[in-house]
Amino acid sequence: MGKIFYIMGKSSSGKDTIYKRLLENPTLCLNRIIPYTTRPIREGEHENVEYHFSTVEELERLKKEQRIIECRSYHTIHGIWHYFTVKDSQITLENKDFLTIGTLQSYQKTRDYFGADWVLPIYIEVEDGERLFRALLRERAQKHPKYEELCRRFLADSQDFSTQNLAQAGIYSFFYNHQLEECIREIEKFISQNREAAH
Repeated sequence: MGKIFYIMGKSSSGKDTIYKRLLENPTLCLNRIIPYTTRPIREGEHENVEYHFSTVEELERLKKEQRIIECRSYHTIHGIWHYFTVKDSQITLENKDFLTIGTLQSYQKTRDYFGADWVLPIYIEVEDGERLFRALLRERAQKHPKYEELCRRFLADSQDFSTQNLAQAGIYSFFYNHQLEECIREIEKFISQNREAAH
């Protein structure tokens, strides 16, 4: 039986970089779970690569079929956009291991859907001052920096990933991303050990 390794972390914790590096490691043989969204496709995006681009009607049909693992809805100036994970043909835990990335809430729903034995959290932690410094450097490099959004996201993360919320989700062990390569090695070791225990 395969497992789903679920990466989480506050903004600018390096989770996107770690996610990509883990997927690129041929010895881990991890598979992506491509999420679904009802928002329009953007320039440079491709169907079945970044997302499965879907409709509200399909979302409702999948809900009736009880195939929605988790769903998040965001109010935008263009209306409500939904992002969701579906139990479809891409998720075959019988013979594959998967790596995905998401929020604390989406992790909990995925864990509740498949069971805690099969969905393992990988929480990336970075000291807040260092994380804010990284975020500021990244935002300064943008053509049109959005510092207000940076601050909003930073404060929201403090609430979303509070010590209490992490404890309620059963997450007590963290992977500290002070040195990227060392952090990745620790996560690779964790994944390998848990894969060996399952196979």
